[in-house]
Amino acid sequence: MPSTSLPQSMRAHLLEQYNTDYVLREIPVPAITHPDDVLVRVDAASYCHTDAVLASGSMRPFPPSFPHVGCHEFAGTVAAVAPQNPRPRFQVGDRVAVSGRGYHACGRCAECRRPSGPDPDAPGFSAYCPRSSGLGLSRPGGFQEFALVDARQAEPIPPALSARDAAPLMCAGLTVWAALRRCRLAPGARLGVVGCGGGLGHLGLQFAAKMGLKVVGVDVSARGLALARGLGTAAAVVDASEQRAEDVRAAVGAEDGAEDAPAMGLDAVLVLPESQAAFDYAAALLKDGGLLVLVSFPEAGFRLSAYDVVFRRLRIEGSLIGSNVAMREMLDFCVAHSVRAETRTYPFSRLNELVKDYHEGAAGKLVLDLSVEE
Repeated sequence: MPSTSLPQSMRAHLLEQYNTDYVLREIPVPAITHPDDVLVRVDAASYCHTDAVLASGSMRPFPPSFPHVGCHEFAGTVAAVAPQNPRPRFQVGDRVAVSGRGYHACGRCAECRRPSGPDPDAPGFSAYCPRSSGLGLSRPGGFQEFALVDARQAEPIPPALSARDAAPLMCAGLTVWAALRRCRLAPGARLGVVGCGGGLGHLGLQFAAKMGLKVVGVDVSARGLALARGLGTAAAVVDASEQRAEDVRAAVGAEDGAEDAPAMGLDAVLVLPESQAAFDYAAALLKDGGLLVLVSFPEAGFRLSAYDVVFRRLRIEGSLIGSNVAMREMLDFCVAHSVRAETRTYPFSRLNELVKDYHEGAAGKLVLDLSVEE
């Protein structure tokens, strides 16, 4: 069955200029024209820091034009499949989680022929394909009632997860999961999460603790610290405005029985905030030879200490988002270990209220839940 009975029009939140509110308008339901595509009825759409960066004009040339429909982490139900595809990956009625990267990956470029990353997909598709588009960035995303999705960028939602559970995992969860995988740490190793009370950070704390790592979470926000401390992960949560990184490092070294300063500290640290202070604090937490994994991308960049790289042998890697292999592993891990995002939900029409709360420092993940009464 290629589709259910579909409406001709739908509601969509449109960004019509940088630094303006979203405008809720009625627009046509998109038609499927590509054999890889499915039409998804959006059940939950999660707001990401990247949505805020894009709306501010700091990710130019994205969006390529206005009006624009944002959101690259959402979940929903398949409403139609391509009639020209005799073997569609999904059927009408399937629940799917959608990560915006990799829309129409070409399958022919060097990246698609040999996918990169810590958990690469099979040859033929890469989330990092340079010729692909990104839902919510370069083409319409999930802040609308129906969205066109490349079936290859989606995964079935496990029965134990709701759409509201799954949506924040499609960027926040998958991004911090990929960053953790890039650390290549064995159980018992020490990991830091700077920005542990944010959307990515509080998921990273849960993942890392359930992986058997010894975790130090760092934040400065009162709301973020409260969220991190309330997760029950047994991570040590540090207020960076009150405790110096050098003191944390010394305490860790004493606990580990390290005799020399170079051996004291963490094995790896994830840097999630965009501030230089966060970067410097993270570097100061590491033992010599430790790894900094950068997930944030401030417009002005980060200032790097050559001394730390040369004499302390600190290593730096960037991490963007995970592959489909990583997405499946992450979803299974969330079910097996009861990892969930802390969410605040809003009716579909109240996106601008959600954005206001985000900019005022609301903790956790903020999600439009289309099942919530208006």
